[in-house]
Amino acid sequence: MSYGPSAPPTSPPPSSAPAPTSTTAPAPPATPAPASSPAPAPPSVPAPQPLSGNPSSNVSTGLVVGIVMAGVVILLVLSLLFVYRRKKRRRSDEENYNGPPPAPAGPKNGVYGGQQYHWQENPPSHADNVTYPKPSPPPVPSRQRQSPGYSSTTSNSTTEPPPFTSCSGGSGSNYSCGEILPSFSPGTALGLSNSTFTYEELASATEGFSDANLLGQGGFGYVHKGILPNGKEVAVKRLKVGSEQGEREFLAEVEIISRVHHKDLVSLVRYCITGSHRMLVYDFVPNNTLEFHLHGKGQPTMDWPTRMKIALGSAKGLAYLHEDCHPKIIHRDIKAANILLDFKFEAKVSDFGLAKFCSDVNTHVSTRVMGTFGYLAPEYASSGKLTDKSDVFSFGKTEQRDQGKILKL
Repeated sequence: MSYGPSAPPTSPPPSSAPAPTSTTAPAPPATPAPASSPAPAPPSVPAPQPLSGNPSSNVSTGLVVGIVMAGVVILLVLSLLFVYRRKKRRRSDEENYNGPPPAPAGPKNGVYGGQQYHWQENPPSHADNVTYPKPSPPPVPSRQRQSPGYSSTTSNSTTEPPPFTSCSGGSGSNYSCGEILPSFSPGTALGLSNSTFTYEELASATEGFSDANLLGQGGFGYVHKGILPNGKEVAVKRLKVGSEQGEREFLAEVEIISRVHHKDLVSLVRYCITGSHRMLVYDFVPNNTLEFHLHGKGQPTMDWPTRMKIALGSAKGLAYLHEDCHPKIIHRDIKAANILLDFKFEAKVSDFGLAKFCSDVNTHVSTRVMGTFGYLAPEYASSGKLTDKSDVFSFGKTEQRDQGKILKL
């Protein structure tokens, strides 16, 4: 039918081939464009690589660590050197103390302060915080002053000695006992009209200071037993000639011990000043020292009641010095060797050569550090500030080291 020839007219569609051009294949190239745009993202991933691979950063970090470690090592070495030098200086200060000068052979453990080992922080000097006037014997006419000894007769024409001045405020003293104490006259203080011996009298009493009568020796000098013409037994403490420190201790002991009167303190009988000779005469205490009974060879062990009796007697003597004496007296050398005993084991504190006066209104006395090493209070040894508590510490060390730990006072 007419449908056959109508097929050719359908050929115009080839002329409409431009339709496919409207859906042209250029569309596929549009899809690759987005793929090319994210390409810049990958460079952000390898960014950490410069940190691990940068040699300059490693060098700077190692340098800082090395500097810190070197600084720590240097500080450690410096601190060790400082500690070592400080200990060495302290050790040298402790070893270089002024011990007693060598003395001839004789009894080692004497009485009346015969065995003394005084430790000093500073070398002796002529000036001290306490100035002791030279004691004067009972005045005599001027024509008799050139005689070998001093007469015991009194005279009203001679002037009184200057007043005793305590604790001069020299350099290095924060506090001072700057009061004027009563004038000192040994004979008046002792209550004796005859307060001195001549050298000849004491030489006769000790049989010429013979070795047979030697009780002890030490830095001060020698102690001999003597018998006076009336039969009284005495102990004569003789100063070594030319000892400046011994001269000061002699004056201090005469000044101080002539003011004290207590049953637990050794009693001064008289003294002697003849030319260069200086001697102190005490009541003889026959039973040696506490140190002898505690540490002497062949001595029996001291029982508890006896130890307590000695400790209480010594404490009462110290309490008298600190509380009943005005101005108070600080002993400064409490130890077993300076505690004498009688046959009833009654204690008597002795050796006042280092003692100091101190006014009740002052906290302490600033002075040179002197005493026996091992018994010094640490605050006094380090600062030179002396108080009555220094004696209490020395007393405690005596009970701890010498009496034994069973005494817990």
